Amino acid sequence: MTSAEGAPGTPAEAPRETSPYLKLDRATWAALATETESPLTQDEVVALRGLGDSLDLDEVTQVYLPLSRLLSLRVEAAARLHREQEEFLHRRTPPRTPFVIGLAGSVAVGKSTAARVLQQMLARWPEHPNVALVTTDGFLYPNAELERRGLLQRKGFPESYDRRALLRFVVDIKSGREEVEAPVYSHLVYDVTDEKVLIKQPDIVIVEGLNVLQPARTREDGTTGLGLSDFFDFSVYVDAATKHIRRWYVDRFLRLRETAFRDPQSYFAKYADLSRDEAVAEAERIWDAINGPNLERNVLPTRSRAALVLRKDDDHSVRYVRLRKI
Repeated sequence: MTSAEGAPGTPAEAPRETSPYLKLDRATWAALATETESPLTQDEVVALRGLGDSLDLDEVTQVYLPLSRLLSLRVEAAARLHREQEEFLHRRTPPRTPFVIGLAGSVAVGKSTAARVLQQMLARWPEHPNVALVTTDGFLYPNAELERRGLLQRKGFPESYDRRALLRFVVDIKSGREEVEAPVYSHLVYDVTDEKVLIKQPDIVIVEGLNVLQPARTREDGTTGLGLSDFFDFSVYVDAATKHIRRWYVDRFLRLRETAFRDPQSYFAKYADLSRDEAVAEAERIWDAINGPNLERNVLPTRSRAALVLRKDDDHSVRYVRLRKI
């Protein structure tokens, strides 16, 4: 009798499930931060919350506090590895390069809110107070260039970005340059502006955008170069069922119709006078023609490349966390 069969009358032990990921439900994940209090107040949480997002102090404490602590541990570990590597190479230890976090997810899933909360949470840890946040929207081609290339209706697709400039920006960050500039995008005028944001000797840089986890493109000769994610020290994907994200997009469109779209300078001012039914139909058309296909073809396939996935439920709250093992 083999050990797997067990004693007579005893059922054989079930095979152990193996996976490169740990899946932790919200309660289990939240329990990891019981010894630390959230540094944010309710007013600060409200200020960080995106339009239509249900973020509250409980979610910050139960989801983002453990995540910020995990990331802080990873930053500290990277610093130790840096020192040990320099000692091994018999070099005078130069300042380590910033720890770079990539944060991806669909339009309307709440990735911008997640990025802002993480920036504020991480900056409260004394080991790394200088945390910069850069969105890849600033690296979109200007509308005039998109129109020239026939890409204005594919805004947000990988080809609508100046990927060389975006890669160069992250390479400069990881090369240890003291100052690096990033372009700024205006959601009001729906275009890149002349404004620049200066990133100066940060401890951590969060790069947030739709396509930040995409692998390098394959060239015509079959070779590949470097991808943006090759320079990330950690990556997060904000996830939800596509049907929920589509509904959140429509809901956000309706809220914008009552607020930002009413600004005469808004690119979307033409939608302000639509009836509710017309606005719903237009939002659904835009989703089905642009954002939905981009999610399915380009964004969602990168989810498996993330080190950590925040999975949201239909009410926008995080239901579970999936973390890649190390």
